Amino acid sequence: MFVQEDLRNKNIAEYLLYMWQVEDMIRAAGLDSDRLYQVVIKDSGRSEADCQKWKQWYQDLIDMMHAEGKTQQGHLQINENVLMLLEDLHSRLLESHKQAEYKDLYYKALPFIVEFRAKNHEEQNNELRDCFNMLYGVWLLKVQGKPVSSATQQAVNAVSAFIGKLAVLYREDKQGTLELE
Repeated sequence: MFVQEDLRNKNIAEYLLYMWQVEDMIRAAGLDSDRLYQVVIKDSGRSEADCQKWKQWYQDLIDMMHAEGKTQQGHLQINENVLMLLEDLHSRLLESHKQAEYKDLYYKALPFIVEFRAKNHEEQNNELRDCFNMLYGVWLLKVQGKPVSSATQQAVNAVSAFIGKLAVLYREDKQGTLELE
């Protein structure tokens, strides 16, 4: 099973962040599946058949990026669709009388989301996108070895708890065990 398939089944939030990483990795490789094969896949310890499946998966994403005009920036529609599913669930959870813990985590994260939006001059009022942008941005800082302030870490902790709960409830919703009313 591919990593993304496992993540999509276990934790939709981690899946989305992983897919954003893959998009950026593809761009860094110049949208070249042969280059990705040489750098990422070839020495991964997988069988040759699995390596070819991975290469094809990257090529399919590259083709989508070209078709959707996402070669320089932005996210593939398949990833936007995941965000839309999460937004729909988020709205239903906020309306539910049985999701007090979720609402509590959301309201604890909300001031950090608003602050993030203001600092980044975000004009759209899309709280979940802001959360994922924050988490992805901090991950990028850490990968680059850049410091993360204690205030930023506090924001990330609140947003992570909120998004983590959303991911758990998403899985419950998919399994048909989520109680909203």
